Amino acid sequence: MTETTDRAAGDRPTADHPAGDHPARDRVWSAPAQLVLGLAAAVLTAGTGLFLAAVFLHVAPANTLSRQYRDQIDGVVYPEFEQNWKLFAPNPLQQNITVDARVRTVADGGTTRTRDWTGLTAQDIAAIRGNPAPSHVDQNLLRRAWDFYDGSHDPQDERPTGTRGKLAEQYLKRIALQRIGREVDGERVLEIEFRMTATTVAPPAWSGEAEPPAPKVRELPWWPVADEDYRGLG
Repeated sequence: MTETTDRAAGDRPTADHPAGDHPARDRVWSAPAQLVLGLAAAVLTAGTGLFLAAVFLHVAPANTLSRQYRDQIDGVVYPEFEQNWKLFAPNPLQQNITVDARVRTVADGGTTRTRDWTGLTAQDIAAIRGNPAPSHVDQNLLRRAWDFYDGSHDPQDERPTGTRGKLAEQYLKRIALQRIGREVDGERVLEIEFRMTATTVAPPAWSGEAEPPAPKVRELPWWPVADEDYRGLG
């Protein structure tokens, strides 16, 4: 009982420390102390930001800043903070790839006609642009089909380099035929041809890098179209 009374009495206001007057709580930092604390916080924040920026540039794909300040970045990262991973794996695409297709049709009398190119990639871009939730098909189907073909064929003569080459051809062909259909202006589709255009993304004007080369165009040979190619396409 005495101990409780003493504690309560110690919490009561006294003449030396009136109510609300607690030295530990009401301490006011002097102006020089506040200045030192502010400078320390600013230096710590700036140092942390520079360190994170150096690590980011170290793991990011090579760019203008990382090439210009390579020695400074390496000085910050190595050896204590060496990173064995990259921000992007693989590196982001450095080219814009567009895929077009055209068909050759045959009339009832046997006359053939080569039609204009149809921009398959342009169709996908039109479906994606302005759409807050574009479909996976519009974003990736054609792109992955071309990657599949490109990775399974020799670009010099368009011959398959593995057992999956013919499958890649059928996959790409059926995607295009599903969009073009069996007939064009009442004439049956006889053959189909693809064209790929690779345009290197231009560097920003302030980078000082050389202008990219001219777009590369790659035309595939004509492929015959049969009824079997439309199986399951509706």
